[in-house]
Amino acid sequence: MKTYNHYINDEWVEPSSGAYLDSENPFTGEIWARVARGNAEDADLAVKAAKEAFENSDWADMRPTQRGKLLVGLAEIIEREAVRLGEIEVRDNGKLIAEMGAQTKYLAEWYRYYGGLADKVEGAVIPSDKPGIFNFTRYEPLGVVGMITAWNSPLLLLAWKLAPALAAGNTAVVKPSEFTSASSLEFMELIREAGFPKGVVNCITGLGLEVGQPMVDHPDLDKVAFTGSDVAGQKIYESAAKKIIPVTLELGGKSPNIVFEDADFESAVMGAISGIFAATGQTCIAGSRLLVQRSIHDRFVERLIEVAKEAKIGDPMSTETHVGPVTTPPQYRKILDYIEVARKEGAKCVLGGKPYAGDGVRSDRFVEPTIFTGVSNQMRIAQEEIFGPVLSVIPFEDEDEAIAIGNDIVFGLAAGVWTSDIGRALRMSEKLKAGTIWVNTYRAVSFMSPFGGYKRSGKGRESGQESIKEFLQVKSVWIAQQTTPANPFIMR
Repeated sequence: MKTYNHYINDEWVEPSSGAYLDSENPFTGEIWARVARGNAEDADLAVKAAKEAFENSDWADMRPTQRGKLLVGLAEIIEREAVRLGEIEVRDNGKLIAEMGAQTKYLAEWYRYYGGLADKVEGAVIPSDKPGIFNFTRYEPLGVVGMITAWNSPLLLLAWKLAPALAAGNTAVVKPSEFTSASSLEFMELIREAGFPKGVVNCITGLGLEVGQPMVDHPDLDKVAFTGSDVAGQKIYESAAKKIIPVTLELGGKSPNIVFEDADFESAVMGAISGIFAATGQTCIAGSRLLVQRSIHDRFVERLIEVAKEAKIGDPMSTETHVGPVTTPPQYRKILDYIEVARKEGAKCVLGGKPYAGDGVRSDRFVEPTIFTGVSNQMRIAQEEIFGPVLSVIPFEDEDEAIAIGNDIVFGLAAGVWTSDIGRALRMSEKLKAGTIWVNTYRAVSFMSPFGGYKRSGKGRESGQESIKEFLQVKSVWIAQQTTPANPFIMR
């Protein structure tokens, strides 16, 4: 069994309390590692190390081009270690090796992209309306950024935050989920190998209230970047507001995946399956509300059931597996509770609806792919994020009703539209209130494209050129070109 300590100021540091948390393999249910159980003292050490690095280390004087080269070098190391990192993530969170392996191989692109962008953030010369004044803007890093990631895709979610933050010149304190900390800690060795100065990137682990909250509340923290539930995000936002520091929040979703009668039928069926059963439904962008035009509703559901029944449930390390275990015991219980809520509300379970204990599983953490019909958009299973393999099918008549149902939710992270009508695709992409709209595809992300939510799904954007601005502040500089004294009693 491997024991992981905090990574602070380029050193592996034992938790000040001496306590550790067990990390379980969701597939086997066996404890395979221990991670440090941090507290406020550990958070203080990490934030102070990051602050010292920001203000007084080689990092403070490093030019953007040099930062970019470090990030590009890190990308090359990530590519070398991608397979190993993917296997660690599967062991820690139980998601499919096909997905996690692809994610860790793709990680390098974020660091390479922002490495290239590091020295291309430019201020502007403003054509001032004030005679004899030269006015220009410059972008500067914020300082120490606290980064809190969720348990479903730790390294990918970290890349979305860490790559632009470092490109902008900030330093970081990373706090991964207590359920899936191992890959982030292993990643710190790659940071060290890439040659980042001491204290630029730090990683502390443990429970949110014990170490995460003290990090957020620390007086030397200058920004928080968080991925997780909307409830936790709200609390972090409130804490940050007390210090008036910026936040980036990528929160929950209850995304509508909308199928029109003119869509390519089989593509839409596969898109609906991908939207909810990929990653065992444990993804914020899950298309958990499937809106199907009434004229094709029954035929579509029938085909959906046929395909979902063929999903192979089992070992996430096998490339033949389609649905793996639920990552955490609390999440497993939550999913089963919501299935019972759906039944009590009157929804009809047409597939699954219970734990899976068939061949090929070694723990009690599997849930059958589940489909409910007869769902109204006011039901809890249509309004609340379940974060599991549970699909609500809702019929609609026309475009207007699809838009009304799609937007009738407190979330706004993503939406899918399946249609062969380009005009409809454009109208839907305009009227749906979500940060990402997929047309005739689903679950596509890129380092080049901004990602984030409307409404309760978050604040700010990750990825793309917009993201680096989330980690910078703009300064306006005014320089008088003449020496003649101005009237001191009026505004220039």
